[in-house]
Amino acid sequence: MPGSLILVDLSTNLGRRQFANPVFVASGTFGYGFEVERLADISKLGAIVTKSVTLEPRTGNPPPRIVETTGGMINSIGLANVGVERYISDYLPQLQGGGADFIMNIAGSTSDEYLKVLEKVEAISTDIAGYEINISCPNVSEGGMEFGVSADQTARLTRRLRKRTERLLIMKLSPNVTDITAIGLAAQDNGADAVSAINTLVGMSIDINSQRPDIYRTLGGLSGPAIKPVGIASVYKLARKLSIPIIGIGGITSAEDVIEYTLAGASAVQIGTANFRDPACGINIINDLRSRLEDSNIDRYQSLIGQVKTYQ
Repeated sequence: MPGSLILVDLSTNLGRRQFANPVFVASGTFGYGFEVERLADISKLGAIVTKSVTLEPRTGNPPPRIVETTGGMINSIGLANVGVERYISDYLPQLQGGGADFIMNIAGSTSDEYLKVLEKVEAISTDIAGYEINISCPNVSEGGMEFGVSADQTARLTRRLRKRTERLLIMKLSPNVTDITAIGLAAQDNGADAVSAINTLVGMSIDINSQRPDIYRTLGGLSGPAIKPVGIASVYKLARKLSIPIIGIGGITSAEDVIEYTLAGASAVQIGTANFRDPACGINIINDLRSRLEDSNIDRYQSLIGQVKTYQ
C-alpha cells in the first residue's frame, strides 16, 4: 500500500562503476567540488563532475558572460580554468578522501590536447571515478564543438581516449546537431562507457536599452528549466538506439524531473543551473526521490529506467 516503509535502492551503474545514487552535479556549476563542502554535504551526491580542465590555463571570455533569461540563463564563461598542471598539483589532492565520487571533465581545442590532459592525470595515482569529455561546449571560439557535431570526429577522439584509460569514459553530447543519435552511436561504438546529454543550447538575448547583446560574445549557452523538454527528448532518442547508459542533463530542479529523465531512458542525471540558486539542491532532490519511490512502493531506482509508456 502507498506510504508503506520499504528499503529503496537508489544505486545505479555506469560501465563497471556503481554509484550510490543517480543524482550528480554538472560540470561548470559546482566548481571543482571541494569549494562547496561548507554549503552542502557532498558525500551524499551520486557524483561530482568537475568544471572543465584544459591543457593550459584559460581566463575565459570577457564579461559580461552570464545573464538570467526566462526559465533559465545564458552563459559564455569560455572554459575558464587553472589548467591540468595546477589541477593535478593543487586541486586533485583536495578531492581525495572527501567521501564523494569525482568525475573529471576534460576539454580541448584539438584531439591531442584532450589526450595530453587525460594522460597527465592517468600518470599519477588518483581515485577519480572517470572522465567526462566535453565535445559540445558552444562557448569557445575554437575546438570542442567541432568534435560534438561530427560523428567521425567523435569516433576518432573516443577511440584514442579509450586506449589510454580503463576508467569510466563519458562523452558529453551537444543538442545543436541534426542527429544526436549518430553522435551517440559513434561514441558507443568506439569505446565510451556512457554518454551525457545534453550540453547547453545556443542562445542569445539583447538589452533593448543599450541595444547590445547581454553577452560579450553575443551568443552563449542556454541552460535551466527552459531546455528540459529538449533534454528529455534527446535522452529518449538516444535510449532507443544505444545500449550504453545515458546521463540526462537539462533543467532538473526536482525529484519529479529526475523521474521524467529516468523514464525516458537515463541511468543518472546531472543537476546544473539549479546549483547556482542552492548548492544543496541535489541533496534535497535525492531525499525527495527516495520518498517518491517509497510512496510508490518502488524499491529499486534502476527498475524505472526507460519505462516510459508511449502511445505508439
